[in-house]
Amino acid sequence: MWESICLTLAATAGNNIGKVLQKKGTIILPPLSLKLKVIRAYAVNIPWALGFLMDIFGALLMLRALSLAPVSVVQPVSGCGLAILSVFSHFYLKEVMNVFDWIGITVAGIGTIGVGAGGEEQEASLISVFQLLWLALVVAILFVLLNAWLHIFKRQRREQELGEYEVVEEIIYGLESGILFGMASVVSKMGFVFVEQGFSAMFIPMCISISICCSGTGFFYQTRGLKHGRAIVVSTCAAVASIVTGVVAGMFALGEKLPSSPSGRLLLLLGWLLIMLGVVLLVTSSRLIRHLPRSFRRSRQTSLERGFNIRRTPSHTPKDTNPSAVIQAATLHHLLSSPSKDKD
Repeated sequence: MWESICLTLAATAGNNIGKVLQKKGTIILPPLSLKLKVIRAYAVNIPWALGFLMDIFGALLMLRALSLAPVSVVQPVSGCGLAILSVFSHFYLKEVMNVFDWIGITVAGIGTIGVGAGGEEQEASLISVFQLLWLALVVAILFVLLNAWLHIFKRQRREQELGEYEVVEEIIYGLESGILFGMASVVSKMGFVFVEQGFSAMFIPMCISISICCSGTGFFYQTRGLKHGRAIVVSTCAAVASIVTGVVAGMFALGEKLPSSPSGRLLLLLGWLLIMLGVVLLVTSSRLIRHLPRSFRRSRQTSLERGFNIRRTPSHTPKDTNPSAVIQAATLHHLLSSPSKDKD
């Protein structure tokens, strides 16, 4: 179990940090196209090339982790990629972290330890076709309801001539993208389970292809939400929905079970809760810090700058919404760019 958790942490670290390096490299690069000159420029750009390799390597490690451990363990642990990225950004990008960032990292780390201590190896259970059909039907019905709800609020916004997004719209887009990200991990795991049950090895690339389609569709929904909405709402909903979907779908569709011992179940459940709490704290840290007394914020900022010898202008003091609030690495690239302020 600890091997798969370490693989998951390494995978999500590679995915998230890789996206940051790619984004840093593209600052001086032209828009990506199929022109040989442009491709060569990307290939020789060290930050972009290194980030691309880390991203690919992280994806391979994630597949390996899914082949060894239940998706109900791997998916929540992957949420710790946000904590790893925050630490990387602090030391590499020299971003100042506030007290809630450090608390979120600590809580997520403790939650990961709880998942590792409470989780246990499981025997492969038979996957029923009816369970898969029920899962697909539930997801389809859920999306129909969410999109119907979204359509109603969009129509009301047009009728009332409101320019800004309603918070419900941001929540719906976040939930939809998070559900698809969680389902991507579940579908990938299905391929390995099918092979363990004696089916053809072709099920692995087939399920991985479907998983990529789920991630791509999730990226589309999240991009829609981030285009006009607030990243803090969309990202939080996507992160939590991704973890919950991976856990619930893994148990009901793949037959994954809670640990047999009461202490193991307690540690696993507590680990899930702490990881989600840590993710939410990291996403909302910049908002939460504003509610602290001004004197405390100034003293905290001064101590951080003195401790790490960081000289920043006043415009860099308040930290914006953390761009890595989404567990899936495919979405981080868009979060790093500022959301457009265009209206519908």
